[in-house]
Amino acid sequence: MLPLKRGTRHLDDISTGALFTLLAILIVISGYFSSSETGMMSLNRYRLKHLSNQGHKGAKRVEKLLSRPDRLIGLILIGNNLVNILASAIATILGMRLYGDLGVAISTGVLTLVILVFAEVTPKTLAAMYPERVSYSSSIVLNVLMKLLSPLVILVNLITNGFLKILGLGSGHDDKDKLSSEELRTVVHEAGGLIPRRHQDMLISILDLEHVTVNDIMVPRSEITGIDINDDWKSISRQLTHSPHGRIVLYRDQIDEVVGMLRLRESYRLMLEKNEFTKETLLRAADEIYFIPEATPLNSQLLKFQRNKERIGLVVDEYGDIQGLITLEDILEEIVGEFTTSMAPSLAEEITPQPDGSFMIEGSANIRDINKGLKWDLPTDGPRTLNGLILEHLEEIPETEISLEIEQHNMEIVAVEENKINLVKVFPSTEDDK
Repeated sequence: MLPLKRGTRHLDDISTGALFTLLAILIVISGYFSSSETGMMSLNRYRLKHLSNQGHKGAKRVEKLLSRPDRLIGLILIGNNLVNILASAIATILGMRLYGDLGVAISTGVLTLVILVFAEVTPKTLAAMYPERVSYSSSIVLNVLMKLLSPLVILVNLITNGFLKILGLGSGHDDKDKLSSEELRTVVHEAGGLIPRRHQDMLISILDLEHVTVNDIMVPRSEITGIDINDDWKSISRQLTHSPHGRIVLYRDQIDEVVGMLRLRESYRLMLEKNEFTKETLLRAADEIYFIPEATPLNSQLLKFQRNKERIGLVVDEYGDIQGLITLEDILEEIVGEFTTSMAPSLAEEITPQPDGSFMIEGSANIRDINKGLKWDLPTDGPRTLNGLILEHLEEIPETEISLEIEQHNMEIVAVEENKINLVKVFPSTEDDK
C-alpha cells in the first residue's frame, strides 16, 4: 500500500486546476481508445483490402494491426483501462478536496457519467459513423504504442489464450471473412446504386448457376429439330435448306438413334459441290454427339463446354435415353437474359396479361421463367413446365374449364389438346396482391 500512498501524496501536491486539466486530458485519451476500437472493428474488410492493394498507407497500417486482432484489442484495452483508473484516482482527490468525504461518492457518479458520455458513447458513435477516418488516423499512434508496449501486450495475450485453452475454447486466427454464396448474394443486393441493377441481376444469376441443372433449361425432347437420315433425299434437302438452326441432329428412325450433329454451313458447302452432296457425305461431315448427364449443374456444364470446346450437347437420363438438347447460348441466357436471336419463344410470347389482373400462360412455359418474370414462387423442385406442374397436382389428364389452386395461385385450365394443357389462366396469389 506504500507505493499507492506515495503516489497519492504526489497527486495531492498538484494544484486543483492542474488536476482538472489532467483529468480532461485523460478523458480525451480514453475517448481516443474507445473510438479506435469501434472504428477498427466497424471497417468494411473488403474495402480495406482493396485500398491496401491500391497502396493506401492508412489502409496498410490498419490491415497490419487487424492481422492480429487479439493483440490490437489487448493494446487498446490496456491503454483504456490504465487511463480510466488514473482518471478515477484524480477524480477521487478532486472530490475530497471540494466536498470532503462526500466527494468520493459525488466524484464517482460524475466521473461515471462523463466517461459514459464523452469517452464511450459519443466517440464510439462517431467512429461507427466514420470508421475509415477514425481508423486510418488512429493507426499512426496505435502502431507506435504497439511497439512500445509489445512485451506487455504479448504477456496479456499469453495469459488470456492460456485461460481460453483451459476452458476448452480456441483462440486461432483463421480467416473468417470468407463469404458463402448466400452471404455474397446479400452483399450484391445491398450494393444499391454502387452496382447497376442490370449487373446485380447478372451476378445473382451466376451465383444461381450451381442450383440449376441442364435438365431445367434444356430444349425438351419433343421440341428437338432433327433430320431422319432414312427419309428420302428430297425431304432431307428441303429440311436442310429451311432449317433456322446453325446445327441439326441427324438420327435414324427415332431421336434415340442419333448418328451425329451436322453444321448447316458444312451442308451448304457440300451443296455447292453437287457430286459430293449425298447421305454418305452428310454422315461423314457430321460431328460426334456430345452427351450430357441430366443432373449436371449449369456452372459445371459451362466449364465443360469451354474445356471440351463444345457449344451444344444432348441431355441423357440414367438409362441413356435422350431427354433434351442444351447449347452454350442457353446457359449464357441464364446469366445475361434472352438473346434476340433465340429461336425459342420468349416469356412475353408465352404470357399474356388480362384486364382482370390474371395471366394467360401457355402450358409449355418454363416454371423458372414464370417465377423470374412475374416474381412468383411456384415450386421448381418437380416438373419443369406449367403443364407438368398441373398434371402432377391433378394426377390425371384434365378436361377444360377445371379450376384448381397451387401455391395460393388460382388456376383455370382453358385449353387441352393431345393430352397436354395448352393454355392456363392464372391469378396472382394473395401475397402477390399485397
